[in-house]
Amino acid sequence: MLQWYRRLLPRNATFFPLFERHAVVVVAAAKILREMLADPDQLTRCQEIVAREHEADEIAREVLIGLRTTFITPFDRADIQRLISSMDDSIDQMQQTAKAVVLFEMTAFDAEMRSMGDAIVECAELSQRAVSMLSDVANNAAEINEVCLMITRIEGSADEMHDRGLKRLYQKVKVGDPMEFIRGNEIYDHLENTVDRFDDVANEIQGIVIEHA
Repeated sequence: MLQWYRRLLPRNATFFPLFERHAVVVVAAAKILREMLADPDQLTRCQEIVAREHEADEIAREVLIGLRTTFITPFDRADIQRLISSMDDSIDQMQQTAKAVVLFEMTAFDAEMRSMGDAIVECAELSQRAVSMLSDVANNAAEINEVCLMITRIEGSADEMHDRGLKRLYQKVKVGDPMEFIRGNEIYDHLENTVDRFDDVANEIQGIVIEHA
């Protein structure tokens, strides 16, 4: 009954542009991270990602302020908060990955690491696509769900890249420098966690579709 009543009331649409602005920043950060896995100028790339993360934080803060000041929201308040939090977690994890690259002075990256960088960009762009359709969730439900499933499939593939890369790294360094394995393992874990955060975004979006489509 309450959900039916909410659908009849005028809703504040300012949240959708904020979601989309945040998604644009996340895609930009993902592309910089991918470049970082091929560019020796690691510090500059890391600083660029940190700047994007700060920009995303400001947008997320606008969303949370909107939740406190808006009477009628397009989705349940908890859904909005979880969605923007999951989106923000994805760029936070990218920042952690970039900082780990700088900390461990990584200048060469395995093929699997670079492939995971590609996967992160794909997930970011798919998340942006899904978010852009939320303003008309009822009519876009099927397409949104398909996009979210694509993210989940990429996340599964990234897990395989992670495991394959770690195995290859171990075989490479098992009679050499163990520190090289520790450094590589740390980067692999950060990259995997970044892809996982996009799977969380997809799950939050699918939850909204189920509830509101």
